[in-house]
Amino acid sequence: MRTDTQHPVTRLAAYSPPAWLVERVSLTFSLKAEATRVASEIVFVPNPARADGDHPLELDGEQLTLMAAWIDGQDVTPDITATGLTVQNVPQGGFTWTAEVEINPAANTALEGLYMSNAMYCTQCEAEGFRKITYYPDRPDVMAPFTVRIEGDLPVMLSNGNPTAQGDGWAEWHDPWPKPAYLFALVAGELVSVDDTFTTMSGRKVDLKIYVRPGDEGKCAYAMDALKRSMRWDETEYGREYDLDLFMIVAVDDFNMGAMENKGLNIFNSRYVLATPDTATDLDFERIEAIIAHEYFHNWTGNRITCRDWFQLCLKEGLTVFRDQRFTGDMRSEPVKRIDDVKMLRARQFREDSGPLAHPVRPAEYVEINNFYTATVYEKGAELIRMLWLMVGPQGYRRGTDLYFERHDGQACTIEDWLKVFEDACDIDLSQFALWYAQAGTPRVDVAEAWEDGRYTLTFTQTVPDTPGQTDKKPVPIPMAYGLLDKTGAEVAQGLHVLTQPQESLSFDLAERPVPSLLRGFSAPVTLARDVSAAEQAFLLAHDSDPFNRWEAGRAMMLEALTSDRDNAALGAGLQAVLTDETLDPAFRALTLTLPSEEEIAAHVAGRGQVVDPSAIHDRRAVVEHTIATALGDALPAVYAAMRVDGPYSPDGAAPGQRALRARLLAYLTRLDRQAVEAKAMFDTANNMTETMAALALLVSAGQAQDALAAFETKWATDALVMDKWFTVQAVATPPAQAVATVKTLTQHAAFNWKNPNRFRAVIGAFAVANPAGFHRADGSGYTLLADWLLTLDPVNPQTTARVAGAFETWRRLDRARQALIGPELERIASAPTLSRDMTEIIGRIRAA
Repeated sequence: MRTDTQHPVTRLAAYSPPAWLVERVSLTFSLKAEATRVASEIVFVPNPARADGDHPLELDGEQLTLMAAWIDGQDVTPDITATGLTVQNVPQGGFTWTAEVEINPAANTALEGLYMSNAMYCTQCEAEGFRKITYYPDRPDVMAPFTVRIEGDLPVMLSNGNPTAQGDGWAEWHDPWPKPAYLFALVAGELVSVDDTFTTMSGRKVDLKIYVRPGDEGKCAYAMDALKRSMRWDETEYGREYDLDLFMIVAVDDFNMGAMENKGLNIFNSRYVLATPDTATDLDFERIEAIIAHEYFHNWTGNRITCRDWFQLCLKEGLTVFRDQRFTGDMRSEPVKRIDDVKMLRARQFREDSGPLAHPVRPAEYVEINNFYTATVYEKGAELIRMLWLMVGPQGYRRGTDLYFERHDGQACTIEDWLKVFEDACDIDLSQFALWYAQAGTPRVDVAEAWEDGRYTLTFTQTVPDTPGQTDKKPVPIPMAYGLLDKTGAEVAQGLHVLTQPQESLSFDLAERPVPSLLRGFSAPVTLARDVSAAEQAFLLAHDSDPFNRWEAGRAMMLEALTSDRDNAALGAGLQAVLTDETLDPAFRALTLTLPSEEEIAAHVAGRGQVVDPSAIHDRRAVVEHTIATALGDALPAVYAAMRVDGPYSPDGAAPGQRALRARLLAYLTRLDRQAVEAKAMFDTANNMTETMAALALLVSAGQAQDALAAFETKWATDALVMDKWFTVQAVATPPAQAVATVKTLTQHAAFNWKNPNRFRAVIGAFAVANPAGFHRADGSGYTLLADWLLTLDPVNPQTTARVAGAFETWRRLDRARQALIGPELERIASAPTLSRDMTEIIGRIRAA
């Protein structure tokens, strides 16, 4: 491993306010692919919080060529390093900094700062990309209004805010709202717009524009509709009105993230904008709706009020994820959305919390901030907001958010600021709740029961496990939503109790011993440990009024079937009852009938302290799926036929749930029919991408997909987003024995552009994360394949590389033979002579497990 390069650690405890604040910023861009000139005029004023002596001017900057610099019109010669510049002896009362730099967007393969994407100029400045555009105090607690002039020969040239003037070869923009540099955006290229308007609750008309490449105009209708619904929802639920005359979205082909909330000019990965029934699945439409909403909601929770420093990232992301989750629940099915969110939390965040990459929702330190755009910050951060919402109630939550916007508009804030508004608005002490932000790990709640003389007692014991760098943790407040059911399934008690002590009890005087339904709605991100019989699980599956716990009972029965010798008769009967219950939402039935993923099973096995064997898990899952398919009997084909959706495709209403249930049942039918007759029939007759991909995945898994794959490629070869699906379905669904060979073949395909983040994730990322038995082949070939590609991509795009490298994070739960194969690959990566800061941190933490 290299020892000659040490990357500095940034620590929350070392935070210091900036010495200089920015009053206003003016930027002029003269666009050229290999030699863009950026002229800046920045008015600096002293920060009253740093009246502790004379301060030099220190600006961040990377990969910039400084052409000239002036302070108040006088030439200056700064001291320049690879990470910024310093000017000594500046006027302490304030001054104007003027500079001109040159940058090379065409060579910017890391996709941070200003870069080229298929002849389009675009930016990505979060978290620290602006320093690759010009010299600036690139930190979120420096906020200022921006004026931007763009000069070039492209027909569309966009920036934040409102357009103020334009002419032949130039355009000017002004954003009146103070913002940090990470929210700056610029886009220029051959684009066309799809236009609409929105009238706000105060009667203002806002112009809406979605910019895409010519030919993609017909794929924006759903995104526009989702945007308008988001704007209305934010007014209704939070009282938040949009504050500019124009809101723009731009679809970009090369983008490291899903989307970016730049003020008034959201830049999106094109996969989260472009959709038609022919090209996008139901899941694609749902993600477009959610991400459009998420980025729009950032206008207030992230833009108008931002983070003081990057340790507060969860302040904007956790809060905004919670907001988009609630929006989707209101637009679709709240119970189904809740189950989907918890499935993702357990699959991604619980895995993170239990491994070497565990960190608090608000980390205490980092080497590379890009590595902390994680499930813990986003999804667990949202769970913390949800717990707060449960604890203070919807009305208390609205009082708190109203006070938050009133008190902190235009400010860069901390978690303490957020909690304080709820303490003031709801008269509640949240000092213990703050531990959720400081302690890593998933709390465990053990439950014991007692029944004596008509009194039923539940005793809860909570523990928070040790994680890297943290031991001896304190108890946290855990909202425990509960219900007690009598033998008929009727509720005899229900409520919400907040656990605060290491151990505490609840008692009830009842006529008969009840069946408890605990952690209803998954009221806290914890692991609940309680001995539950198969009979009780079946009872809850049949009778629980809480949809989440009804699903949870079925999931628990499935996990037992997958990891023990328990009799599966009760499971089969319970699932058949769900299958044939027409009063249930088809989407809910689809979720309940879906086996836990191989990753979920692995986490369950590891949670019992057992060694994880991915191959054995894969084989056992196939056996149990066949057993369930057999148990569903004659009802299986009948309900499958009944779920057929006729008529025009719609991504809304009941149809997506029907298609989801139909796809789930098709998987069971295919498990019983090795010739995959029904899957072939669906592929041949499908009139939408949802059913096409469901059938294609099953054909690939069954080894019957050669003709279907060829036909799909012929039809969609020129559509990059659809071809991403073609690549992914093979990387994920190919049986483990052939998976590595298939992925190698895919990387030789003419359409495999490994420098495009979407395509790299579609093949390498999908294989490593979503085909665990293939990735963890006993010969280690999957590990070598991933390591080779990580080393190839890292010098080009460290952000994407570091995220995909997370596939190695659970290596210590595997058998010793597999660990012995992974260890040398991690060493090989760590020893690369030019390993990025992103990868150095991630691989170092994984190896230290």
